[in-house]
Amino acid sequence: MKFKAFLTENGVNLLEKRFIPALEKMGKICHIYLTRDHAFFLHNLLFNDGVQSVAQFRKESLFSDYRISSQNDDRIAFSLDLSLLFRALRSSAAISSSSDHLQIKLVKKLPPNSTLPMPFLALETKGHTSAVIHDVPISKPLSRAQVLELQTALDDAQDLPRTLVGVQELGRLLSFVDRMKQLGDVISVLISKHGELHLKVSNTLVTLGAEFKRLMVVGERAERGAGAAGGVAGNDDVGGGGSSVQVSMKHFAKCLQFHLAKPDCAFYGVGAHAGSLTVVFQFFVPGSRQTDKSISLHCRLPVLDPGSS
Repeated sequence: MKFKAFLTENGVNLLEKRFIPALEKMGKICHIYLTRDHAFFLHNLLFNDGVQSVAQFRKESLFSDYRISSQNDDRIAFSLDLSLLFRALRSSAAISSSSDHLQIKLVKKLPPNSTLPMPFLALETKGHTSAVIHDVPISKPLSRAQVLELQTALDDAQDLPRTLVGVQELGRLLSFVDRMKQLGDVISVLISKHGELHLKVSNTLVTLGAEFKRLMVVGERAERGAGAAGGVAGNDDVGGGGSSVQVSMKHFAKCLQFHLAKPDCAFYGVGAHAGSLTVVFQFFVPGSRQTDKSISLHCRLPVLDPGSS
């Protein structure tokens, strides 16, 4: 199994200044999954608890001279510590005299006081007068069966809700959730097919809510005369116009930390049978209003039983 590529200037900026700081908020350890055409950063896909997140990049958005080969249909997956990758990337970028001189590859090396070679993700930098190599420890690459399990989980995680509503006021949403999380551990989220997002948190003394209206709707939508969105949390297709769920406030706030990746919009949707809450972050091509299809980022939050509150 072999992987070798050069990180482009755009790739270094995306990872160092935007995505790795955001992904670290989701969890210190993540899976990196490399295929012929894409690189994925995955959190919690092999577990049923906690927030699942998927960051997907076309190889051209991060790399040049991308080479990968394995007996598993040219697919390689392993886990690593994002903080170690971030430090190695930042140090390498500071030393490199050119983005074309920052090579990343899989290697096996013999650690000190060890008799067994261990796998590393090596970042090799060539400056004007020196070359520096940063070795980031990684797990043993996943077996064929484990990669298949990861791919199956990825396919499931990419099954999006039938209706998504887009919020561009991420600053307002962040500010509101920052206030709401002091009131309770559970947040009710109602998504209307008319293009509305309703948030509510309550305790024995107070109830606080927020409404985002006239939002962009992707997928199934309803005309305003078709029925009002409202009802009991946890019911799918509430009032004929929307869906409502309850999720952990901690999970909801954690997902919003993806604002560090500088998305232009966040789309919210409730999964089939009100089984999950999905947040899809949209990125525009710089200087335009066109979606950058080379990058995608979304997370899926587990829902709580209505009795959890």
